[in-house]
Amino acid sequence: MRFRTALRSLLVVATLTSPLAADEGMWLLNHPPTAALKSTYGFEPTSAWLEHVQKSAVRFSTGGSGSIISKDGLVMTNHHVGSDVLAALSTAEHNLLDEGFRAAKREEEPRCPDLALDVLWSIEDVTARVQGAAKGAADDAAASAARLAAIAAIEAEAEAAASKDTKAATTGTAMKAEVVTLYQGGQYHLYRYRRYTDVRLVFAPEQAIAYFGGDADNFEYPRYNLDCCFFRIYENNKPLAAEHFLTWSDKGAAAEELVFVVGHPGRTQRLFTNAHLEFLRDVELPWALAKSWREEMKLAAFAGRSAENARVALEDAQGIANGRKARTGLIEGLQDPTVMAAKKSDEDRMRTAIAAKPELASLGAAWDRVAAAQAVHRTIYERRQLLEDGWRGPVLARIARQIVRLTEESTKPNAERLREYADARRDTIERSLFSPEPIHDALEIEWMAIRLGFLAERLGASDPLVVTLLDGKSPRARAEQVIRGTTLRDIAARKALVAGGADAVKASKDPMIAFMRALDPAARAVRQRYEQEVEAVERSAYADIAKAEFATQGDSTYPDATFTLRLAYGPVRGWTEAGSEVPPFTNYAGLYRRADERHGERDFALPKRWIDGCQALSKDVPFNFVCTADIIGGNSGSPVINRAGEVVGLIFDGNIQSLVGDVLYDGSVNRAVAVDARGMIEAFEKIYGAGELVREIRGGR
Repeated sequence: MRFRTALRSLLVVATLTSPLAADEGMWLLNHPPTAALKSTYGFEPTSAWLEHVQKSAVRFSTGGSGSIISKDGLVMTNHHVGSDVLAALSTAEHNLLDEGFRAAKREEEPRCPDLALDVLWSIEDVTARVQGAAKGAADDAAASAARLAAIAAIEAEAEAAASKDTKAATTGTAMKAEVVTLYQGGQYHLYRYRRYTDVRLVFAPEQAIAYFGGDADNFEYPRYNLDCCFFRIYENNKPLAAEHFLTWSDKGAAAEELVFVVGHPGRTQRLFTNAHLEFLRDVELPWALAKSWREEMKLAAFAGRSAENARVALEDAQGIANGRKARTGLIEGLQDPTVMAAKKSDEDRMRTAIAAKPELASLGAAWDRVAAAQAVHRTIYERRQLLEDGWRGPVLARIARQIVRLTEESTKPNAERLREYADARRDTIERSLFSPEPIHDALEIEWMAIRLGFLAERLGASDPLVVTLLDGKSPRARAEQVIRGTTLRDIAARKALVAGGADAVKASKDPMIAFMRALDPAARAVRQRYEQEVEAVERSAYADIAKAEFATQGDSTYPDATFTLRLAYGPVRGWTEAGSEVPPFTNYAGLYRRADERHGERDFALPKRWIDGCQALSKDVPFNFVCTADIIGGNSGSPVINRAGEVVGLIFDGNIQSLVGDVLYDGSVNRAVAVDARGMIEAFEKIYGAGELVREIRGGR
């Protein structure tokens, strides 16, 4: 109800033609909103300020954001960003998710398996080269292939140049290259990252306080969460001597103070056309929600069979629940006629404006081309999800697919491969492929049965591909056969198959490899059709829409999020809801009141040390706060900083009204939720006795 009420007040939709709302935007650091910041807040970020912030931010290979906050490479992020690592480092005797972790000395910091952190080091505009490669192409598919070939070449050249980098040669730090698509194809930038692969765990609280309130309080406010986790970057087996790092503010932030969020928002669709949003509303989101509900119930039943099942399924179950809640908010927004009507009105105005300019009139067909692509997508979406994109869950199935595809793609020229298997991305694939992450047979069988059962339900048990994949068995029996029979738990076996190449994979008798060999041709076919008839058309059409935007509005807007570094901003501020003021800050007194109100409920049970340490805490210390900064999934773990570049908080969530943020922003109610810097210090000192961590965070103070 709260969400629907807020949506009905939305009159401004973030589109190419609408003027930006105050504080709206996920801005490129090489193209910040300088004029808006100066006119509204009297602050003008310098190039030195922006470079420092950029080179202090990190991107987690597991998804999520973070920041370097000490001269010795200490990295701050969210507990839920680091939870996969905590699970991987746990044992039957010590569950780090339940117990938390604290390294009192550097020697006690365990190395995190297959975790990599990227720091964006340089940005280069390569639009002319990428778009120029497609000139004269016979059709959209040929143009897309030409652009992808140019991107692969640019990345390969950058990787070759990086191999000669003096810093990399002396420290072992890799330099990685990535061509980023912006404005849905209107621009292309080459990002060069410093990649750190020796990352070690320093501190994590118990999940019970990091995720206090569970699903009930997720995306809600007030919040009371210590959702933080700390790692350290090492080079040559020594803590990183960081060139750039953020300092800590003991004062924190005040109400109405301007703050900034620097992180890696995952994906938005604010530049989507009306037809594209209709596809999202009517096809993609309903399908994804149905799948999420099914998986959530299946995993709940699995977890209910034993305590061990509940432990191994916890991360997957929480991730599914989080995604389900986010999609529910987004679809409710898109089902609001006011939202869609505003989008359509803005789109019509843009098309009318360019039709009146002879030099731009030809661009008007772009919207119709996007609509045509959605019509094609409707016919193949479900099959693409089931065969190509729907195999997340069973780790062994993902490993088998990577082996099958890596060995086959490696036989092709770099420019002709599936994009994720290009040379510039090989180390990412191999890190995933040869990861020592724990594999739990019971959970693997459950996931495989879920996937096979859903496939049979949607395509029909008599579908030829389903018949082939089930091989005369029920989904669960087939799942047990391929999981119990595979040798892919053994990293050496994976490496042997990769080293043997395509011939070894074709000859393999491993049941999981054989399963993926049987699935791959159909999956590739539907992927190819999507890339040629949908994605290629969209990319070309959106490039034309971007040209229309730049020609009529200039470049004073921001591109959609792409899990690359962005800057957002706004004041620390509450909001009005149902006639009542929602204050911007919570405190420790509120935490204990909330725990008492929901006493006896699992998600509101405080860890023992928080019960024992209650009297030691100063109850008026700020714990969580909200600001108007424009964020989305992927921003988890982003630092909140003040004008001086000092840490005042740590982003971990948005409020319920922000769930429609994929497609629009409304500064009157959209809020980012953060852990307060003062609340973290209070807990580290008085609950955890982590004086060494506090001293490092404060720069030795």
